[in-house]
Amino acid sequence: MAVHHSTRPFTPGTAPLVSFAEEVFGYLPRADQRRWAHAYLEGLLSTPGKKTVRRLAAAVSASPTASQSLHQFVNASPWDWGPAMRSLAHWTLPRAAPRAWTIGTVVVPKRGESSVGVHRRFDPASGRTVNCQVGVGIFLSTEDGPVPLGWRILLPSRWTDDDALRERARIPESSVGDRPASAQVLDLVHTLHSRTTAMPLPVVADMSSCAEAASLIRGLDRAGCDFVVAVPSALAVLPGGRSRGEGQGGPVPVRRLVHQGDGLGEFPALLGAPGTVPAGQPRRLLNTLVRLPERPGDRTGTTPPVHRAFARRVPGRQADEPVWITNLTRHSAEELIALTGHHTRTAGALRTLEDDFGLRDFEGRSFPGWHHHMTLVSAAFAYSRLAGSAAERADRPLAVARSA
Repeated sequence: MAVHHSTRPFTPGTAPLVSFAEEVFGYLPRADQRRWAHAYLEGLLSTPGKKTVRRLAAAVSASPTASQSLHQFVNASPWDWGPAMRSLAHWTLPRAAPRAWTIGTVVVPKRGESSVGVHRRFDPASGRTVNCQVGVGIFLSTEDGPVPLGWRILLPSRWTDDDALRERARIPESSVGDRPASAQVLDLVHTLHSRTTAMPLPVVADMSSCAEAASLIRGLDRAGCDFVVAVPSALAVLPGGRSRGEGQGGPVPVRRLVHQGDGLGEFPALLGAPGTVPAGQPRRLLNTLVRLPERPGDRTGTTPPVHRAFARRVPGRQADEPVWITNLTRHSAEELIALTGHHTRTAGALRTLEDDFGLRDFEGRSFPGWHHHMTLVSAAFAYSRLAGSAAERADRPLAVARSA
């Protein structure tokens, strides 16, 4: 039986789960939809191993038609998942102490060409080119761990430019067009900001394997968001400590500038913080001020904002440490490292979602079906982390969700 990290053991059919399912999925117009939403959640929380529809149905019902009905609910039933994610944010925020928004990417290997968004792609984690779907999620990183509150699936042009493929996969018009990973992340950030009144939280994202890191940074700047973004080592930047046009020369790789910069000071390992080096081992945070190069079409007379680029110097591991860019130029080394640690925790949450909650086990082919599955998986994960937790913080109005 998989371990679900809840604060109390899960028992199928308990009143708290019924109440939770009603709060998150009670907007569904039909009683049978609400019933199958609860059944899917119950199956995700109680079924060990692979979470196929057949196995989920067998775990919650003795009916021979349960599998067909559950498959119909997830893949074909025309329900909007947006209100469920809004309600999930409403349920999550009072039970958690928010620290950051984090971005996670999941690569789902697939056989064949029929599943929505499937394409050939190099997967840095496995070091191989695989046939896969790629999803991008936004997580609320809390003191109890990260909770996913929104998802996007990356759709290559093969899927958005072909009318027949779009119709077959039921891809909405709003998802057609040039939608690279950076645009999807920005859309997730804007969506969460519109759904919640959480205090301003920094966005932490690893774009070190993505050619669109600069686009994301520019977009977050325009949106007025604080951010800490891991970037490719070869990302071209300009020194940021000089006035505009003051002998800057041409752009240079960010890693070179960081390693030529000033250390932000040595400090002890942060005990208990994720992603840190062993206690007592000194390290230095290399850093320098940088600007992104101007692009053709940028407004004349404006100077790109100054950011801080930094990387940890850890004995024996310098080459492996990522380079991060942030607009939090006045934060301490400890604060910056703590923020990068939220990404490490999100990577761990993604592995738990894959191993224990069936994140990779969606069997359908449609765009709505993929989002239905990801929404239900996110709800089950949030329930397992926070239901019955002592983190009920109604007396601490740190964040509340806006009504739908």
